[in-house]
Amino acid sequence: MNIGILFLATIVAFWLSAVAGGGASLILIPILNVMLPPTMVPVSLTIGTFTSNASRIAVFRKNINWKIFAWFVPFSIPAVLLGAWIIKYANPTYLEFLISFFLIANITQLFKKKKTDEETIVKATKNLPLKLSLIGFVAGFISGLTGAVGLLFNRFYLKFGLKKEEIIATRAANEIFLHLIKIITYVSMGLFSANAISLGITVAVASLVSSITIKYILPYISEHVFRNIGYTAMVVSGFVLLSNSVKGIVQQRKFSIETELVDGRPVKSMLWKESKFAIELNRKKGFAIEQDMSSTELPTRLQSKFSDYSQQFDKVVLEKITRLGEGTIYEFSCYIGNQLTKMEESK
Repeated sequence: MNIGILFLATIVAFWLSAVAGGGASLILIPILNVMLPPTMVPVSLTIGTFTSNASRIAVFRKNINWKIFAWFVPFSIPAVLLGAWIIKYANPTYLEFLISFFLIANITQLFKKKKTDEETIVKATKNLPLKLSLIGFVAGFISGLTGAVGLLFNRFYLKFGLKKEEIIATRAANEIFLHLIKIITYVSMGLFSANAISLGITVAVASLVSSITIKYILPYISEHVFRNIGYTAMVVSGFVLLSNSVKGIVQQRKFSIETELVDGRPVKSMLWKESKFAIELNRKKGFAIEQDMSSTELPTRLQSKFSDYSQQFDKVVLEKITRLGEGTIYEFSCYIGNQLTKMEESK
């Protein structure tokens, strides 16, 4: 069932990718995240996108812009190696969170007139080699880290004034080397599994079907509609990626909000991984934030106090309290059995 959904979603995603100038990988990330651990998603995406790019080069080979290719590829190759190496030590979810805002920002492009687009193309082609070198490096790095990059940099292809067939062909030529390097790197670093390879092959076969059929769809789409679809896809994908990355961060960091009664007053507590934050609103003392802490975090002069209380009581719990207008104080919750005694000390 899941394989069938992935296969059909891939065909549609790569259709949209061709029309929008990118986006299949970012569209497929939420589906693959359900089926694989986050660190295994890039290898499945890369197998599929490599196959898709190879088939697009075969179909649109006459439309490749070799000038862009010559400046993009040499700077993207070392960057993709760096990104693929960092993925072993970093969580791609946080980068996806940042990427989502970049994609959403393209919403302004939907309201620009054709004349404005032409003026933007002229500006974008100034200092072209430098711009392409930087874009190539950043594209390679993000591609190595997340496995997805097409839709993110579609805006630059559109601003360079390329036609729809040129965007598809040139982007495929630029990225096929990145995907080949990534596959080799992921395998050499052990960032793959039998399930990830199997899902990657599913994406690859579906991408072939998509590339062959899109050739017959593209002539019916005007350049203006092509651009608007591209920007719309970026904005929609941005919101989807933002939603999924936030959910991923919340789950990974074990974030939750709890309400409990303390002396008859409701107190909001936020749990973030191993730390606890309590938000308290008191009519007399005002707004306060309470955070659990260890004795080693106490100022030097208060560590002796903690030592004394630890000898006098069964258990001592420390909290750092920040009140508006009062600064920071330290609360010692001292227990003898079920009996609680609270003492506060300032810095």
